[in-house]
Amino acid sequence: MKHSAVETLVGFLVILVATGFFIFAYNTSNVAKAANSYAIFANFQNIDGITDGADVKLSGIKVGYVENVTLEEETYFATVKLRIDSNVDIPKDSRAIVSTSGLLGGKYIRINPGPSDYNIPDSGKIIFTQSALNIEDLIAKLMYSLTSK
Repeated sequence: MKHSAVETLVGFLVILVATGFFIFAYNTSNVAKAANSYAIFANFQNIDGITDGADVKLSGIKVGYVENVTLEEETYFATVKLRIDSNVDIPKDSRAIVSTSGLLGGKYIRINPGPSDYNIPDSGKIIFTQSALNIEDLIAKLMYSLTSK
């Protein structure tokens, strides 16, 4: 009887730990986040450094994440699908900008809200975008301007 009680206790603990693991995995996954969010799209000429899962920030506060990035075959623009928290409304005339966290930090999408009273609906599009600044291009332009004088 003692042997059976120990096996039952161990089995119960295994089930409890497995349940806790699945709850943790669900809460930290994009599945849980997608249930409380809506999608908007933005097209960029250059999204250098933006990958799936990158942050989307509004006024410096994380309000979503990049769900996926695709290439438009006709225009060669990068289409970015953003997942925005459902309790955050983005005005229609907002601007999406590829930004960097510090000089060497990771890239994220910064949203500068516009003054419009109308918001971007689910599956809507941010019209105004600004692509990533390429440090190498800026240095090359600076070097060229210094040597051409």
